[in-house]
Amino acid sequence: MRILGVDPGYGITGYSIIDYIGNKFKLIDSGAIKTPAKQSFPLRLSQIYTDMQALIDQYHPDAVSVEELFFNNNVKTAINVAQARGIILVVGCQNNIPTYEYTPLQVKQAVVGYGRADKIQVQKMVKTILKVEELPKLDDITDSMAIAICHAHSAKFAEKL
Repeated sequence: MRILGVDPGYGITGYSIIDYIGNKFKLIDSGAIKTPAKQSFPLRLSQIYTDMQALIDQYHPDAVSVEELFFNNNVKTAINVAQARGIILVVGCQNNIPTYEYTPLQVKQAVVGYGRADKIQVQKMVKTILKVEELPKLDDITDSMAIAICHAHSAKFAEKL
């Protein structure tokens, strides 16, 4: 199964392509979609749409796994991130790819085995599971890896959108 894991954002959207075959993981690609802060918000969303579509066209994932929003004190930021999430969900659905959502608690539980794990614990487990020497500098990319791993561990129980 090829999984596109996505940590949504409107400034930075982390993504990872992971193959999960026979209980083994292989990181295929990872990176970030970055939109310029000075660009209009609709153009930023359009770029996210275009770049997500390009990833799907290039890698042909079997599933898209997206992190659900967590509570945010800044309402404007939360609304903007929610709109970026919506774009990501639409791209998956338009391509007839089963699309799944996981809370941060579910991601931590699936990756570390403990839903209240801290960021360092999650990063160590991602590094171990994917057998990579170094993790990316951007947390958004590492988070997208964790979201993809979460889906691999949860796929048989998950409900698609």
